[in-house]
Amino acid sequence: MFNKIRTLFAAKAEPEPVTRIPDGERVYAIGDIHGRLDLFRSLIAMIEADDAGRDPARTTVILLGDLVDRGPDSAGVIATAREWARQRTVRMLAGNHEEMFLGSFEREDTLRHFLRHGGRETLLSYPIDPDEYNRVTLEELRALLPSLVPAEDIAFMQAMEDHIRIGDYLFVHAGIRPGVALENQQTSDLRWIRGEFIEDRSHRDFAVVHGHTIFDEPSITPTRIGIDTGAFASGRLTAVGLEGAARWLIVAEDEAARAAA
Repeated sequence: MFNKIRTLFAAKAEPEPVTRIPDGERVYAIGDIHGRLDLFRSLIAMIEADDAGRDPARTTVILLGDLVDRGPDSAGVIATAREWARQRTVRMLAGNHEEMFLGSFEREDTLRHFLRHGGRETLLSYPIDPDEYNRVTLEELRALLPSLVPAEDIAFMQAMEDHIRIGDYLFVHAGIRPGVALENQQTSDLRWIRGEFIEDRSHRDFAVVHGHTIFDEPSITPTRIGIDTGAFASGRLTAVGLEGAARWLIVAEDEAARAAA
């Protein structure tokens, strides 16, 4: 595991707009965790150490959504996030995978879609026997969900936010619809948009920090910071720290990812 600080604004003929966090505040945003409790715990320790090593500030941690699915311990990630939020200011954004998870309680077609995109691993992180899981029909599984998933986990996901604005930064799970005012953005875009947002080069007076779209390395421009590094498969969970005009990365890696580096 390692910390690294990167200078992100290079000298240009026309200087790029400098985005800032309000004075006296510090923000850490964490990309898609996807059930990787091991990496999440490591990154928590790294953020706590990084925060303690800097000047005092009002610190906010933002989880960018997709805490669940694909990795082996979504239930543990939710429990750990909930516990961390009791100790410091931690705000959570709802990702498309939380949306699918919650929708699975209501609709079988959503449950089927959820299971195809990592939901199986999520449910098996709760106390269901794998053999029973393999035996039940889709209808029977949906009926079992309220007894498998604690009510506090459901309430936790239902309380997640869709966007957070701090200073010159907007934090969302997936991105925003280009050309649409912030107050008119649709929840579906905030949780699901991909190509149109990533490819957009139009001017903004704020920067968007997001997950959802996987990059081998964090994708960083003056007005967009994408930090989903595919933790469930790559073994690398990335956070960005923001204070004033400064930006820095903190990355937790498992042994396989370190060996491949």
